[in-house]
Amino acid sequence: MPTLTVNGRSVTVASDATILDAARAAGVEVPTLCHFDGLEPWGGCRLCVVDMSQANWDDDWFKVVTACNHPVKEGMTVVTDSERIIETRRVVLDLLLARCPDTPLVQRWAREYGIEKTSYTPNPEPDDCILCGLCTRVCDHIGVSAIASVNRGWGREIAPPFNQPPPDCIGCLACAEICPTDCIPYETSNSRRQIWGKEFEMLRDPETGEAVITKEQSEHFAKRTGVPMSYFETSDRSKRREMAKTFEKLSVFDSGARQ
Repeated sequence: MPTLTVNGRSVTVASDATILDAARAAGVEVPTLCHFDGLEPWGGCRLCVVDMSQANWDDDWFKVVTACNHPVKEGMTVVTDSERIIETRRVVLDLLLARCPDTPLVQRWAREYGIEKTSYTPNPEPDDCILCGLCTRVCDHIGVSAIASVNRGWGREIAPPFNQPPPDCIGCLACAEICPTDCIPYETSNSRRQIWGKEFEMLRDPETGEAVITKEQSEHFAKRTGVPMSYFETSDRSKRREMAKTFEKLSVFDSGARQ
């Protein structure tokens, strides 16, 4: 396992760790907007940039890399708060603030780096999407790929094909739940769900009547995992109740066997 230093703190991490993993192990906070531990690193937001130097480099030679997807090596030196790193993050946040001037998450991070107002031309049509790509990546991760990044410049956005209700969407809400700025709208009730302009029928637990998941979601995961659809139609509450009954039977059986 490689040992490296992060802001002067020595830390040993797994051989497949990233610089971000090492920083966390050393107790050093590195800001990120597009990283999620359950997804492959992307390095898209550029907020996690750090200065890095390999063991065989000159002492004063450092390279700017993204911490979330750069692998660690034995003897590596990482600096997360150098002057040029702080300035690079300020530029990133300044640009984000120009795109999303009314977004609380962006405003908070900008203030952390001393920015109250963007120095760039503000987006004439501001929204809360920071283009972190988490929504499209989680959609790809579960094997749906119903949405994607489209257009360029100010017009770049996350959208379904041709801005029409996406035929592949299963209504799982993973995109909305993972969004750090809560900018993907949806409506859900005990019978219907609506997201990306597409309507879904909710499957309800046969015992309690509570909505569990959409019919399309159940079909998708049953096909992908081989697990019967009835499993996905059962609520967590009903599953726990059945498990408790099973444990109760096992307990009675075990008591009888000891007598």
